[in-house]
Amino acid sequence: MEEASLLASYDEEAGGLRGEEEAGMRRVQVRVAGMTCSACTGAVEAALSGTRGVRRAAVSLLQNRAHVVFDPALAKDEDIVEAIEDAGFEAEILPDSTVSQPKSQKTLSGQFRIGGMTCAACVNSVEGILKKLPGVKRAVVALAMSLGEVEYDPSVISKDEIVQAIEDAGFDAALLQSSEQDKVLLSVTGLHTEGDVDLLHDILTKTEGLHQFSVNFANSEVEIVFDPEVAGLRQIVDTIEMESNDRMKAHVQNPYLRAASNDAQEASKTLHLLRSSLLLSVPVFFIRMLCPHIPLISSFLVMHFGPFRIGDLLKWILVSMVQFVVGKRFYVAAYRALRHGSTNMDVLVVIGTTASYVYSACALLYGAFTGFHPPIYFETSAMIITFVLFGKYLEVLAKGKTSDAIKKLVELAPATALLILKDKEGKYSGEKEIDASLVQPGDALKVLPGSKVPADGIVIWGTSHVNESMVTGESVPISKEVSSPVIGGTMNLHGVLHIQATKVGSGTVLSQIISLVETAQMSKAPIQKFADYVASIFVPIVITLSLLTFLAWFLCGWLGAYPNSWSDESSNCFVFSLMFSISVVVIACPCALGLATPTAVMVATGVGANHGVLVKGGDALERAQNVKYVIFDKTGTLTQGKATVTTAKIFSAMELGDFLTLVASAEASSEHPLAKAILDYAFHFHFFGKLPSAKDSIKKRKDEILSQWLLEASDFSALPGKGIQCWINGKKILVGNRALITENGVKIPDEAEDFLVDMELSAKTGILVAYDGGFIGLIGITDPLKREAAVVVEGLKKMGVHPVMVTGDNWRTAQAVAKEVGIEDVRAEVMPAGKADVIRSLQKDGSVVAMVGDGINDSPALAAADVGMAIGAGTDIAIEAADYVLVRNNLEDVITAIDLSRKTFSRIRWNYFFAMAYNVVAIPVAAGALFPFTGLQMPPWLAGACMAFSSVSVVCSSLMLRRYRKPRLTTVLQITVE
Repeated sequence: MEEASLLASYDEEAGGLRGEEEAGMRRVQVRVAGMTCSACTGAVEAALSGTRGVRRAAVSLLQNRAHVVFDPALAKDEDIVEAIEDAGFEAEILPDSTVSQPKSQKTLSGQFRIGGMTCAACVNSVEGILKKLPGVKRAVVALAMSLGEVEYDPSVISKDEIVQAIEDAGFDAALLQSSEQDKVLLSVTGLHTEGDVDLLHDILTKTEGLHQFSVNFANSEVEIVFDPEVAGLRQIVDTIEMESNDRMKAHVQNPYLRAASNDAQEASKTLHLLRSSLLLSVPVFFIRMLCPHIPLISSFLVMHFGPFRIGDLLKWILVSMVQFVVGKRFYVAAYRALRHGSTNMDVLVVIGTTASYVYSACALLYGAFTGFHPPIYFETSAMIITFVLFGKYLEVLAKGKTSDAIKKLVELAPATALLILKDKEGKYSGEKEIDASLVQPGDALKVLPGSKVPADGIVIWGTSHVNESMVTGESVPISKEVSSPVIGGTMNLHGVLHIQATKVGSGTVLSQIISLVETAQMSKAPIQKFADYVASIFVPIVITLSLLTFLAWFLCGWLGAYPNSWSDESSNCFVFSLMFSISVVVIACPCALGLATPTAVMVATGVGANHGVLVKGGDALERAQNVKYVIFDKTGTLTQGKATVTTAKIFSAMELGDFLTLVASAEASSEHPLAKAILDYAFHFHFFGKLPSAKDSIKKRKDEILSQWLLEASDFSALPGKGIQCWINGKKILVGNRALITENGVKIPDEAEDFLVDMELSAKTGILVAYDGGFIGLIGITDPLKREAAVVVEGLKKMGVHPVMVTGDNWRTAQAVAKEVGIEDVRAEVMPAGKADVIRSLQKDGSVVAMVGDGINDSPALAAADVGMAIGAGTDIAIEAADYVLVRNNLEDVITAIDLSRKTFSRIRWNYFFAMAYNVVAIPVAAGALFPFTGLQMPPWLAGACMAFSSVSVVCSSLMLRRYRKPRLTTVLQITVE
């Protein structure tokens, strides 16, 4: 009985801690921000252990917490915080759960759309600014999604102040959504005049429960803050419609659809700039390249307008519009970046194009007033800006496809729901179609055949079959009847169902899956730290290389180190050197490095979600690729978790019926799965064939019978890891394992011992029963293996992964199960806390260990493992502690998780190779390294084109992960199917 064992280990730990506190020690929990890997936890532990007065320190990377026990006479809370901060991390003492303290203001988590970021340097700049704001606890910015997630204290800083800080840094910002439950954004149709706005203002002012609201007439939106205990969201929407006589209708804004709309607007804006730039640049390029070969046009262009030639003047006018109107966004972004001490791609574009433009303008003016016309290169700056915008447009389109998984998940939820209306007496009075986002817990909803279930709930009328493949992965429809649970977003196939909503909004299964995928996409893999560091120093290095390139070519030309014929076309070595220098600035690209990891992680987490594998972050994805050991729990993981009684053997004069009644009466107070299996077996033994056939009354009839035939038990107690004991008819009854029976001085007959051994060797668990000091019988329980268990174990071996089984069950049963599935390494009779010790022993040599479990008792092991994988049908606590959630409760997804991780990081390595190789090769070529040998010179406009396409190539490389297909077990096992 493994769950009970967890309580035992918990009590031991708590007791130990209490003992420390009684001896004058103080225990605190510290929130540690900035940890990314086990090296970080080691650094924090070392810093704490070296602090005077600290007796013990344990750091959890999963929880971002440190548990510290110290002597308050030698150290203070501030010393603990200072030690962690000196190690390079942020620290905050958490309130002690054992001390009653005033409830502090809750921390909100806000998601902000951030526009204008172009590379990892921008990300570093925004993150740095956000983290310095008062009240901000944590800030993470994702370049690929143009999103930032900020954890902040609303009593110290507001979301408007955060938006303002981001905008002051030179970027566009807007709040997408927040964890604040009583704030919502409504889009209102019918707002045409100022009179309509005044009417809406009056309606909202009179509505009870509204704390505040603000109307945005330009966007036809209203943001409201309301008390959900006083006014429901549906009530507010209905009030707006009724009070305006249906002139105005309000709809809840979906944050995901709004984000998609913003992406579309960004793509449209970039396309508009590209078209404008192309329209102005093509004539410039045409004048430069083609017109000299057309005599009629050429003669017109060399004519003078005042001191200027018409051709030069036209190019100057057109390029000035490209440079300062179309290219304004680059100047603004570069200025804001430099103002905050950071550099990015915009700085490189501005330096390259401005150098070309200023030189050309000066050369033009010089020629106009001296009569000597040096060559001008206006087309260089125009074409660079055009190619960069083209690359940005392709990048926006490609990055939009990386978040397709979120969009597909959002589309699973229906837009509307049929609300069943009832009168004051609770009788049916009609139906009303409402926005699905307005469904409230307790609502009765009608689900028609062929429509989607609008919210998680319980069937209250009707029968049907529902396709739940989006969650379970099973294509076979699931039968639904009264009291059956249904999941929002699943498809009702046949009959009409009436359901009662139990979970709505962010509480539904679908919303939690979306939230988990979003969180994973926001996270950074440790491998990205290198790219972020390179990006932070990239631009200064490139500018330095550009200056060195110019000086090298100019000095060599001035000293006559190369023939004058090399620079003849440019008239002088200054222009010759300048073109090389501009090419170096323009061709270098920090964007590709910044996009290499986040785009791949985004696509991979989306692909994983489509295959039923939810990844909680890039760090988990990175660790899983190197998994050497996979530890399986037995019950509910390798087995189906549906215990059934197979044998009941009496070793006394008692009748079987009386024996089962006695054991069932003792187990009736237990919540353990084995207890329920015994109770069901005893019930069916006594009442098989005596229950009514109507399914909706079986449960009620069963409850009535249970209350009549069970004996009264007193002084019930569960004994962790052993079983249960209580008193029936004034006599003590024990139900549990060998340890429980022998510890109470009850002798197990040899015949019973032999029978028990035989059961354990056939993978069954034996439950022994003693009554009034004597052994009376035993019960054999089996938990069937999952059908895919053996094949998955063999598949893992083929992948080079060693499977291990760790269970709290006895050795014989454990070895029998392990033999059946093909696992050689077995650890049995292990308490929950001991599972974590097993994992640590395997981690000693640096091996990466994954743990697959499903129960509360597995959560310590899931947290201790490098990679925790929770079976989706398991408990919430297990899922919370895990890095991966296998939604479909199928062990094949363990292979999928590891394989997806390996494929993703193979792609990331290729991305980094392409990004680094591009810069390593492209910069020397642009600097003219090949020119002395081949005469190959890269014009600045061509360098701009190469730079624009480098980041696009990395994003497209990541998008190839969308073609990922989960490995077929026949392929993994190298089985040829005839």
